[in-house]
Amino acid sequence: MENYGIIGNMYTTALVGLNGSIDWFCYPHHDSPSVFAAMLDQEKGGHFQIEPRAETVNSQQFYWPETNILVTRFLCDCGFAEIIDFMPVGLSQEERGYHWLVRKVRVIGGNMPFRLECRPAFNYGLEAHRVELDCHGAILRSPHLNLALVSEMPLDNDAQTLWTKFTHLALISAAWNLNQALETR
Repeated sequence: MENYGIIGNMYTTALVGLNGSIDWFCYPHHDSPSVFAAMLDQEKGGHFQIEPRAETVNSQQFYWPETNILVTRFLCDCGFAEIIDFMPVGLSQEERGYHWLVRKVRVIGGNMPFRLECRPAFNYGLEAHRVELDCHGAILRSPHLNLALVSEMPLDNDAQTLWTKFTHLALISAAWNLNQALETR
């Protein structure tokens, strides 16, 4: 089984694999239905993966000291990059970032290509969703939960999946509170 780093706040937790994939995430609480559950079912469970697209990639994970900030580093012949994952804590409901899951990608050296793929499977894959793109990212709407993916990178989509490719600095903020995400747009 893949090794996972854990990010979380007082409300929920996400598991991030060495491959840059969030394979377990329930929202808005620990005991809520899953949004991503590839850990249970790779085909139907859903995931949010930011993956280097290189032949041989070495990866490692660590936490910034005394924080809930997880760093996943990738090293290959074409470059060096990292994904920084965290959920802000200590914010009030009115503050920007409250209840967000944030993923920052930094290409530090070289020209490492990445592919982002966000394929949620709401309520353990039982609820269908629709994707709405706009200039700030996308909104994913399901019968009982809506979430927004805020991205500096233009996104492509099909009926259920969002994706993009990039090779430079990127900031991807997964804002899981739709009202707050819309206010920041």
